[in-house]
Amino acid sequence: MSINKYIFSTIGILIILFSLNSSYAEEEVNLYSARKEHLIKPIIEIFEKDTNIKVNLVTAKPGQLHQRLLQEGKNSPADILLTTDAGNLWKAEEAGFFKAINSSFLINKINKKYRNENNKWWGLSLRARIVVYNPKKINGKELKGYKNLSNPIFKSRILIRSSGNIYNQSLVAHMIEKYGIESTENWAGGLVDNFAREPAGGDRDQIKAILAGEGDLAVVNSYYFAKLLNSENKEIYKDLKVHFPKDDSMGVHLNLSGAGVMQNAPNSENAIKFIEFLVSDKVQKIYSYVNFEYPVVSSIGVPNTLKVWGSFYPDDISTSAYGKNNKLAIQIADRVGWN
Repeated sequence: MSINKYIFSTIGILIILFSLNSSYAEEEVNLYSARKEHLIKPIIEIFEKDTNIKVNLVTAKPGQLHQRLLQEGKNSPADILLTTDAGNLWKAEEAGFFKAINSSFLINKINKKYRNENNKWWGLSLRARIVVYNPKKINGKELKGYKNLSNPIFKSRILIRSSGNIYNQSLVAHMIEKYGIESTENWAGGLVDNFAREPAGGDRDQIKAILAGEGDLAVVNSYYFAKLLNSENKEIYKDLKVHFPKDDSMGVHLNLSGAGVMQNAPNSENAIKFIEFLVSDKVQKIYSYVNFEYPVVSSIGVPNTLKVWGSFYPDDISTSAYGKNNKLAIQIADRVGWN
């Protein structure tokens, strides 16, 4: 072989290798996640192994990610925003972050109550807003729907976190959709009158406060209590009971974690693959059996921790209403003195 032919042959091989390497480098997806890293990382590792698509992860609180995306604008490298609460998903949609994606897989898997009507965001896991109570202090027959929590029989007995928390804002927003502004404000005023103490801490802290004798019942997300029941200190929580609120008008308030593909996603196809992966049976079982959330795919079972609580009636309101009524919910909380 002549020197010239050798040189050209070598160059050709290098070009092919470079091309293959560049192609591989493009197989990535940039995920902005409001879920804690230790919760999302195991799922990412499975996805990377199954698809050979690298996931570049950025984690922060929902509000921090929202502000970062606003600052980055059209130049943002983000492909996916994964966040908690339908209220946060609605805010992201209103800011123009998401684009509609056409995925028959997602449409067939996810109930329309748990996704955006224009296919801009998709629910991935569910959590019920439940009542945890001390059966030595409260007769379970006294517990009914959320509206009944404003009943004077619960004076100085209710523990709940701040109204600045999106979970409570979405509950109030749900009730606005169900009962109207005036009725919801009257309810919120009665609820505040029944507070055992000023709101402080997160959902776990409300449950711990029952044990400390600071109150008799707490309004919390279901997975927080499930995790305490599976912690090293599970024995101290075993005597507390769960109530799923329901009355003639409203069933259980369900909230969700969810995700959407960014409007200017540089890796749009991989972003869709990742969200579809999160709705696969494999990952839905992780949400259920590891994180103790209710799966958004109805065919997936739940662990015994959740089974023993029994079944419940989820309300039929679309989760999109939580975002739509968010400002009104905050205004009501301010007016009734819910700090």
